[in-house]
Amino acid sequence: MFPFIDLAKINARFDLRSAFESFVQSAQYIQGEESVRFEREFATYCGSKHCIGVSSGSSALYLILKAYKQLGKLHDHDAIIVPTNTYIASVFAITQNNLTPIFAEPSTQDFLLDTSALESLLTPRVRAIMPVHLYGQLCDMERINAFAKAHNLLVIEDSAQAHGAYLLDSHTRAGAYGDVGGFSFYPAKNLGALGDGGAITTDDDELAATLRCLANAGSTSKYTHTLDGINARLDSLQALVLRTKLALLDSDNAHRREIAKIYASAITHSEIILPHYRISSPHSHVWHLFVIRTKAREKLRSHLTRYGVQSIIHYPIPVHKQLVYARYNHLELSIAQSLQNEILSLPISQVQSIEDTHKIAEILNAFVL
Repeated sequence: MFPFIDLAKINARFDLRSAFESFVQSAQYIQGEESVRFEREFATYCGSKHCIGVSSGSSALYLILKAYKQLGKLHDHDAIIVPTNTYIASVFAITQNNLTPIFAEPSTQDFLLDTSALESLLTPRVRAIMPVHLYGQLCDMERINAFAKAHNLLVIEDSAQAHGAYLLDSHTRAGAYGDVGGFSFYPAKNLGALGDGGAITTDDDELAATLRCLANAGSTSKYTHTLDGINARLDSLQALVLRTKLALLDSDNAHRREIAKIYASAITHSEIILPHYRISSPHSHVWHLFVIRTKAREKLRSHLTRYGVQSIIHYPIPVHKQLVYARYNHLELSIAQSLQNEILSLPISQVQSIEDTHKIAEILNAFVL
């Protein structure tokens, strides 16, 4: 059996039991010292001035847009450019703040936001761009930031799948290239909690203070509420887990790169298209997912299942074709719609063995149409 990801094995590497016992004795379960330490350490790791721990990646993106509205930098019905081939939470954050998504096509090469199409998506209502570092690879942040600066747009990084990714300088990582970044610590992420969790990174002092207040029920002191906030704090227990696991994130990402390198060289089937990544900047991809393409996806998936290889489709329906967004279903975004029928994610993780990776490649190469 080749599991898509073995969370139990990933977490067994850490001495969480003794850490948990110490945490219980501390009795600091909400916004305790572990939360403070994790926020400080993760901000430093990303190269940001501030980190605000929140309850999930979804709440991170939601709160970012809510905070910008609170600060008057966004207003009802303003538009945000966002790729349609993303997890739906990216777009929920927009519509739940009474803002408007402008759905963008992905690049046919790396499936990331196609920066060459940004000019065609610009309207008088566009106020921000939300690049999604899909599958763990950084978007072309240099071009995105240049475009945003030229048109006075905010840049909101959806870094939910890209913990630790960087270009040339490890002092600036995903979440610190734009104005603000949102992270998810869902258990299967490269840096995963033992439940839901998220974080926001930024250098903007005013934004950080507003976000911290909004996530704490609109309060900066107990029973005094100045903003219309929500309860979206990161549990101190999850902060403890994340602090413990942060120490291995870079080495975990390095192992994922090794797995991806083996796949890239060992998979030789003519009907399988391997993912494109920037070889010149290997650290810009942390391989949260290894996504192949094939026109024979369902047959290939059945073949993999027969040999005990688990695979997943990320994501089978572009957001603009989801039932919840029926008002956008008429849009035809041909690249995203084509990809949805061809993409397939293979097993990859920080505990996947080199031997198993070679075996999976062999099983793929043995596929007969």
